[in-house]
Amino acid sequence: MSAKREQFLKMIGQGWSVAAAARELGVSRSSANNWKNGYRVARPDGTVVVFEPLTPAPQPISARFLSQEERLMIADELRAGTSLRGIAALLGRAPSTISREVRRNHGGLTAYRPFTAEQLARHRRRRHHRLKVEADAQLGGWVAARLAEYWSPSQIARALPATFPGQPARHLAHETIYRAVYRHQLPPLARGQRSCLRTGRTYRKAHRHPSRRRARFGLPVRMISDRPAHVLERLEPGHWEGDLIAGPGHRSNIATLVERTTRFTILVPVPGSRHAELVHRGLVVALGTLPPDLRRSITWDQGIEMSRHREVSADLGCPVFFCEKGKPWQRGTNENTNGLLRQFFPKGTDLSVHAPEHLRVVVSTVSGTSLWAVR
Repeated sequence: MSAKREQFLKMIGQGWSVAAAARELGVSRSSANNWKNGYRVARPDGTVVVFEPLTPAPQPISARFLSQEERLMIADELRAGTSLRGIAALLGRAPSTISREVRRNHGGLTAYRPFTAEQLARHRRRRHHRLKVEADAQLGGWVAARLAEYWSPSQIARALPATFPGQPARHLAHETIYRAVYRHQLPPLARGQRSCLRTGRTYRKAHRHPSRRRARFGLPVRMISDRPAHVLERLEPGHWEGDLIAGPGHRSNIATLVERTTRFTILVPVPGSRHAELVHRGLVVALGTLPPDLRRSITWDQGIEMSRHREVSADLGCPVFFCEKGKPWQRGTNENTNGLLRQFFPKGTDLSVHAPEHLRVVVSTVSGTSLWAVR
């Protein structure tokens, strides 16, 4: 390191600004900023020399971690004789957090050391943390096998306590499984399998804010709030939830119908576009042969394909209810089933190539997958 760079580092440590230190040393401000932040130099022979930053900026930490100021306060309060619960109340932290912090950084007869505790905490944050599915080969293999069988992370998380009873270390939250998938910490996928998630994603997609949309239908519709409350109990069969699975450009579609009580699923091919008349005909053919007691209501989202809901209701003799905009979970059974079906009908693929016989095979496969009630 040159003498000027050494002097620059000392001046920055003493509180000088970059501009003031540059003027004092007789160097340009851009050079001083390069010294401070690091830079690269390309040599004529093609090699690149990297100069590390002299004063790397400290990385901000999440508020869920104790700060150095909080650790100093813990040390002061311990010397004053304040209890751990009292310190937790002062800092707005859980008593277990303070207890763990003091126990981890209290060396026998040595008092709590806040600066050493801060250094150790920074070191722990930098190291690689292995997820349980990575450290436990049996657990990771079991989770990967269930994903290959089209289980979702939530379904896997619910099944782990029964699969590994009395082993809480192997009980995971569904978010842990998602993280393992996105961080590629599970066994390799089968040949040709791009992702083991129903969405087909290999990375986490940020949530979008729901956009404002115009009303789909000119005439008033029956909203889900008008549906009888007892439908939520799933005790009376005949209440269906439906939606469309669309191919590219909506040029091929499959209507999905799921009965809330039995989870019985019907797939209805909708050739061509998602024109309301085509959907109307498909639903009447699919449900028209059922007894009246098995077609009591249909719940759909506000898709334009259901603009002939009045004709559907009149022909089938059952009301059609609509979910609120942007709330597909109000027909959660159907949404969950559609997630399973997307593994057989990936987005962007032509859905018209699937014959009725293949649709029945898919329904049989999905029916064998563990499903739980989604309100």
